[in-house]
Amino acid sequence: MPKIKWTNKDFNVFTIDGLEQRMDALTTLVRPKFNQLGEDFSAYFSSQLGEEFFPHVAKHARRTVNPPKDSWVAFAPYKRGYKSLPHFQIGLWHTHLFIVLAIIYEAPQKNVMAERLLAHKSLLEQLPTDFIVSGDHMSPEAISLEEAKEDKLEALLIRLRDVKKGEFLVGRHIPKEQATKLTASELQKLTEETFNRLLPLYNVIVGK
Repeated sequence: MPKIKWTNKDFNVFTIDGLEQRMDALTTLVRPKFNQLGEDFSAYFSSQLGEEFFPHVAKHARRTVNPPKDSWVAFAPYKRGYKSLPHFQIGLWHTHLFIVLAIIYEAPQKNVMAERLLAHKSLLEQLPTDFIVSGDHMSPEAISLEEAKEDKLEALLIRLRDVKKGEFLVGRHIPKEQATKLTASELQKLTEETFNRLLPLYNVIVGK
């Protein structure tokens, strides 16, 4: 499996002014890495979960004025899209790398998915202490799982179930300073280890 390494240049793409200039840098520097990760990890998910997974690299095609603040490759068992399904993501904000499992507001069955997670909350609580949770895929902010365990975790899941715009993301955020120091092999290992910990949660979400 070819190995990807992230550099300061990759993260700094998201500080470039202007839509066209940022998109050019994104297409040249970052997207080829997402394409490669897409190939590698769609094979990983297909093998681990027993159904074919497809990579979806963000194109940001609808943007006409504001440059993207983040970018990603998503993985789902559907060729034509991923937003209506629970999905895995590897992506960048200018501050950090994210490796997550996400349910966003476009998932029509998210209330059912939330109920399943509420019934298996202990699975979430057993995740490593450096994991994070978030209720908004459009924001770089997240809460450490350790902190969320008190009451915020349940509140996020209830919001996912009851509020139309409710979302839920869980995984790891790796600060830029740390991510750029990782060798390609270390990064590969960390990404795979993160997804390995998220696979049981995915199975609960989809009712397996």
